[in-house]
Amino acid sequence: MATPETQQWIDRYEKNLWNTFGRRRLVLTHGKGTRVWDIDGNEYLDFLAGIAVTNLGHSHPAIVEAIQKQAARLIHCSNFYYIPAQIEWAEYLTRHSFGGRVFFGNSGAEANEGMIKAARKYAVAHFPPNRRTILSCFNSFHGRTIGTLSATGQEKVQAGFDPLAPGFRFVEYNNCDQLRDAIDGSVLAVLVEPVQGEGGVVPATQEFMNALAEVRESYNVLLLFDEVQTGLGRTGKNFGYEHYGVAPDIMSLGKPVAGGLAAGAIVAREEIASHMLPGSHGSTMGGNPMAAAAGRAYCKVLFEEGLAERAAKMGEKAFSVLRPWVKEIPCVKDVRGMGLMIGIELDRPAVGVVERCEKRGLLINYTAQTVVRLVPPLTVSEDEMERALEILRNELMNEKDPPAQS
Repeated sequence: MATPETQQWIDRYEKNLWNTFGRRRLVLTHGKGTRVWDIDGNEYLDFLAGIAVTNLGHSHPAIVEAIQKQAARLIHCSNFYYIPAQIEWAEYLTRHSFGGRVFFGNSGAEANEGMIKAARKYAVAHFPPNRRTILSCFNSFHGRTIGTLSATGQEKVQAGFDPLAPGFRFVEYNNCDQLRDAIDGSVLAVLVEPVQGEGGVVPATQEFMNALAEVRESYNVLLLFDEVQTGLGRTGKNFGYEHYGVAPDIMSLGKPVAGGLAAGAIVAREEIASHMLPGSHGSTMGGNPMAAAAGRAYCKVLFEEGLAERAAKMGEKAFSVLRPWVKEIPCVKDVRGMGLMIGIELDRPAVGVVERCEKRGLLINYTAQTVVRLVPPLTVSEDEMERALEILRNELMNEKDPPAQS
């Protein structure tokens, strides 16, 4: 039962905002590190991290200082002018990835839109007019604009928004034969996530990534990697593609790229980026001085302090605890993921477990209905990880909801 203080904010929300998020009945007011507090003073371990956004935790000193200093100097100007922090931010991203050039936008969905546009702009110069189709994967998630929704392989997400944009076809994720069979004279590019996040925290297999590299070499198709959730340390590497030794031609970034401020980025090989000329793409707010200062600060900490390596080690410790649960806890079917991007698949809907963990002081969520998702800050401590897994284990062991009907 919500307190009067909490309820009055819920009532005001329901009167004034779209009801599109299925919000938890918490009014969060502040956070520090891996912990947040609600308006009633209750403390929580935050293992959702704004859906894999606050990778340095809440109120990290480097991010706070960067935002405060920039706010006092210049919050916004325009991309008609050169912005030093934006240039340095881009240098971090190109230096630590496959190179090329960067475009900054406002979100991961916008980054995916721009990535699709860049691929098609390249195709105009290099491929015949009938070669514009982009292959995506079933159970993928690439955003909620009409374009990225059309590239998303989930009917439940697309339902109610017809007509969708043409030019997309779908293959089964990790199905190498289906991928090869789908390549024909109409295919320009293949769009994939190194780990399907909203699809259930499902990593790509090495065989599938090798097949992607093979079709690129054999058929001259572009590889577009959606690294909105997997990029920038989350999987235990700086970028998800590094686990496989297969670099994309273009990748999208979002979520943590500006340390918690709204931002997205596209990194494209030079020969692709060179086709995006003045007037071909743009963003009023993308990469503005405030976002750039925060993004530069985030990248400095991430790359110079080796947070991806730290995430890999913390992930290994977490998985060493979690994997035995498949045999020890009746409702657990599978444990999977990379680094600190962790999915625990249940044999039943996961919503009840999420709700009970919240009452115990642990914030998590679920995806694909039955998969508990853990995406804590990369700075999470061993004690915090142990406490979170203890809470989750107890709730799973006491799970009373019936299994899902097959």
